[in-house]
Amino acid sequence: MSGNRIAAVLGGNGFVGQYVVQCLAQAGYMVRVASRRPDLGALLRPMGRVGQVAPFYASVLDDSTVACVVRGAEVVVNLAAVLSSSSSQSLQAVNVEGAGRVARLAAEAGGARYVHMSALGASDTAPSAYGRSRAAGEALVRQYRPDASIVRPSVIFGPEDKFFNLFGALARYAPFMPVYGATTRVQPVYVGDVAQVVARLATTPDLAGRVWQLGGPEVMTMQDIAAFTLQQTQRNKPIVRVPDVVARLQAAVLERLPGKMLTRDQLLMLSQDNVVSPAESGFEVLGIVPQSVRACVPFYLERYRAGGGQSGVFVPQR
Repeated sequence: MSGNRIAAVLGGNGFVGQYVVQCLAQAGYMVRVASRRPDLGALLRPMGRVGQVAPFYASVLDDSTVACVVRGAEVVVNLAAVLSSSSSQSLQAVNVEGAGRVARLAAEAGGARYVHMSALGASDTAPSAYGRSRAAGEALVRQYRPDASIVRPSVIFGPEDKFFNLFGALARYAPFMPVYGATTRVQPVYVGDVAQVVARLATTPDLAGRVWQLGGPEVMTMQDIAAFTLQQTQRNKPIVRVPDVVARLQAAVLERLPGKMLTRDQLLMLSQDNVVSPAESGFEVLGIVPQSVRACVPFYLERYRAGGGQSGVFVPQR
């Protein structure tokens, strides 16, 4: 692939973004890593040859910066999203209007392929504001880019995640393991596998215009995940199912604190399963065998083990 083919990745310095950038660089693209923190994007330069990976400042809230990043790009990937509203970024502004803005400007710039990261559970009737914002964002993307590939992953895990690492921290520091939505089922999917799908969609014209649901090989309840974490960290602590009333009270407080460890909207997300519809796995269609939780997560949960484990290095098997 010639070196002048450009891919623009909005939200490229985030958890998923760094893996997507690496995949696109390996495919030979010049990658523009666009975010509000280009200083962090600069850390991704070693993922390509000299000059191949370049940080750009861009905010999905601003037309001019997005237009600059997508101009001349053959591929545009939008990963930018927020889990909850804050004083500076709301679900409506980022997940809906921002998604539409990037799609509109990419269409005006004439990019050949467009990939939009959404979420499994995105629906106009979702119980959570987050799920509804994702559905509204998809609708705007389709309005401007009917050829867009839309990716809907379940809970994404990997060494830098805020999912298993949160459970690991609770296993280490809390006197017991609290579980919210104990019976809710999720289908955790490895971040490297999600990135591989995004890169495949970005580089394969024949795959455009579809919705891709992504879930890993294991369906687990939230209580299963708590028990798995305690087992892997070698912690002998009771698992406590937090009653709904208590959970809502806790979330009402925690959502006001920095970091928003738990919000009432997240509790609404946990009120329904987050699993791939039968026979709709994007991995199967693409011939990709996704990594399992049990093959990947123990390597980075090791840091939370009783007795002070060292951080493991996970190398996925292909």
